[in-house]
Amino acid sequence: MVILGFSTVLFAISTGALAVFPKSADPDRYGCPGYEVDGEVTTNRTSLTANLKLAGDACNLHGTDIERLKLTVEYQTDFRLHVKIEDADSQVYQVQEQVLPRPTSSSNITPVTPWLNFTYTTNPFTFKVARAISDEVLFDTAGSPLIFETQYVHVRTSLPQEVNLYGLGEHSDSFGLPESNYKRTMWNSESPFIPQNSNLYGSHPVYYDHRPTGTHGVFLLSSSGMDIDLGRTDTGRYLEYNTIGGVLDFYFFTGPDPAAVSEQYALIVGLPAMMPYWALGFHQCKFGWKDLNHVKEVVANYSAAGIPLETMWGDIDYMDKRRDFTPDPVNFPLSEYKEFINTLHQNNQHYVMILDPGIANDPSYPTFERGAQSGAFLRADDGSFYRGRQWAGEVVWPDWFAPGAQPWWTNEIQLTFDPSCGLPVDGLWVDMDEASNMCDNTLCFDEKPSPASTPTPVPSTGYHRRCPPPELHQGLPNRNLFTPSYHITNHAKDHSLSGGTLYTNITNADGTTQYDTHNLYGHLTALATRTALLTLHPNLRPFVLTRSTFSGTGSVAAHWFGDNASTWPHLRASITQMLTFTALHAMPMVGSDVCGFNSAAEPLLCARWAMVGAFQPFYRNHADITAPDQEFYRWEVVARAAKKAIDARYRLLDYVYTALHKASQTGRPVASPLWFAWPGDEGTYGIETQWLWGEWLVVSPVLEEGSMQVEMYLPRDVFYDFWTGERVQGEGKVVTLADVAWDEIPVHVRGGGILPLRVKGGMTTSEVRGVNFEVGK
Repeated sequence: MVILGFSTVLFAISTGALAVFPKSADPDRYGCPGYEVDGEVTTNRTSLTANLKLAGDACNLHGTDIERLKLTVEYQTDFRLHVKIEDADSQVYQVQEQVLPRPTSSSNITPVTPWLNFTYTTNPFTFKVARAISDEVLFDTAGSPLIFETQYVHVRTSLPQEVNLYGLGEHSDSFGLPESNYKRTMWNSESPFIPQNSNLYGSHPVYYDHRPTGTHGVFLLSSSGMDIDLGRTDTGRYLEYNTIGGVLDFYFFTGPDPAAVSEQYALIVGLPAMMPYWALGFHQCKFGWKDLNHVKEVVANYSAAGIPLETMWGDIDYMDKRRDFTPDPVNFPLSEYKEFINTLHQNNQHYVMILDPGIANDPSYPTFERGAQSGAFLRADDGSFYRGRQWAGEVVWPDWFAPGAQPWWTNEIQLTFDPSCGLPVDGLWVDMDEASNMCDNTLCFDEKPSPASTPTPVPSTGYHRRCPPPELHQGLPNRNLFTPSYHITNHAKDHSLSGGTLYTNITNADGTTQYDTHNLYGHLTALATRTALLTLHPNLRPFVLTRSTFSGTGSVAAHWFGDNASTWPHLRASITQMLTFTALHAMPMVGSDVCGFNSAAEPLLCARWAMVGAFQPFYRNHADITAPDQEFYRWEVVARAAKKAIDARYRLLDYVYTALHKASQTGRPVASPLWFAWPGDEGTYGIETQWLWGEWLVVSPVLEEGSMQVEMYLPRDVFYDFWTGERVQGEGKVVTLADVAWDEIPVHVRGGGILPLRVKGGMTTSEVRGVNFEVGK
């Protein structure tokens, strides 16, 4: 090994590299030459740059091989290493700085302090990342050739035989990722019934590798559609990335403990947004409430049942013709609607309303007209508005990269929700923002195009820019933007990229295309909404809920897990989804639709779910228009469970609020798996039905249909029953709790913790804030 002039191994050439990749290592890509270092390597105190060139004849496996690449390696902090491989001409798309601002290197790092070492081979070019203190290899690309083509990028890292991987959300699969024969696809999509083994609403290409020796994280900053495969060969395990574009922009986090990796990742994508106190209360929503009188009845029924209700939500029922910013004049008359919200406020309750990004394509609709004049909408190649279908019928969509989009969106929100003359809402909910398109082709319209636009042209594989010549990182020309040769496993029909969403050949105002920016659409919708609320109420913390997410969305919004179902498996999935987002994806304010969104909620399931939801960050009961009403007061057993659950939650509000604040300042999770607190206890590694609520509470719910008992794991530690104060000695094994009633949920306090509790709960979070504290029991 040749050291390049530093007092410790920062950058080094590994001698004795194989000249070719063994066929057995990667038979599908055998014959691709990989790359080699071309010319001199430039280093300084904390960085390395080098040029790479193809090491042989191009294989053009799923596109045209790019002949020359650029490698940049930076020690940005003691705990963070940045490795980027991009095209030498800087044309390949990279996520825009205004979407995810890049961190810079620390000014106080010295060559002797980094906790990671970067080594590489020259021909073929491969690289390793290892812990400096032990030389334990964390990432090693030697098992497969680097492929960097116009529409296909591939890199593989080998893994130890025994390793625990987590992350790569959003998904409804197990919390711990399977060892092999498993694929995670990153392509945001509307996903009714949150299917397993499928891409869902968000893309977060970060994974945590937890070993007895420590935890580290790997983040690929890329919005490109991709498959991430876990598998085995004769020589061991691997994880590989197969993307349809973009560059390889890796961040490696050293940990070494799990919570440290969470904090280190949050510093890259953005620290979570601090939420208003009231957002931690209990929320109620329903798609299908026919009119304002029905909504008032729900509020009154909660009060009569003695069940605390913090926030009511307005789904698209409130809209006139299902158009944003337009209350139905018959069923939700403006003056009465405003009076209702003000009455909620007088009772210290809150109200949140929904918005969809699809804007009705109608020149008589003021929101559309103002957007058209502002240049706020996406356009097809011929300059006409790109049209599709959403709840409002034929719609157009905001182009969040257009200069006029944010001012227009802010203006519409100000006009509609200004408390002095509009609806004084407390937060906004953006839905269908993947973006979801109910039109899969140009033949689905039920009505003629409006006079304001011409029909959207039939998609072609040609590439036509609406913008001036490309600037850096805007995307390569002459690509097949509909059906690239490499097919990611998008769950849409025929795995189509454009199925159920915006056509991927549509050009954004900055010259990039939806092919490259699709996974950012929901994040940008949430960001635009947050920005508008800050303009409307500059002295209030905004509350935005979004369905679609990308890495960093936690810095602008909360998230719910989409259109789940009223089933026991989906109750269980709500826990694994929560843990993935809160602990691994820097999104603390998350939760599922309590009692399930689709299908009929069964009372005993709803009772269990009411208890589980009370110990998760975002707590909302919500159901579809096709599902029966499922408010907590409709069944005696559910009402009893809800009262107990909400009372406990409200007594713990300040404990949770403090955890949220800590998350907003450091990135430390609000809820986490047990191995975060006991990283050396192998018995915790596979647990996905218990969680840490804050730093001190262990929650262990009953999740099996018809069951009155739960098997739970308590590490070797001292615990106290949250409900009774009884001391329990954890023995590092599974124990069974029997006779767990339908209005009970086992919760234990870790010994040594100080738990501030309100003496009692209240009907609203405002009422709770007037109650005294007690410490412990």
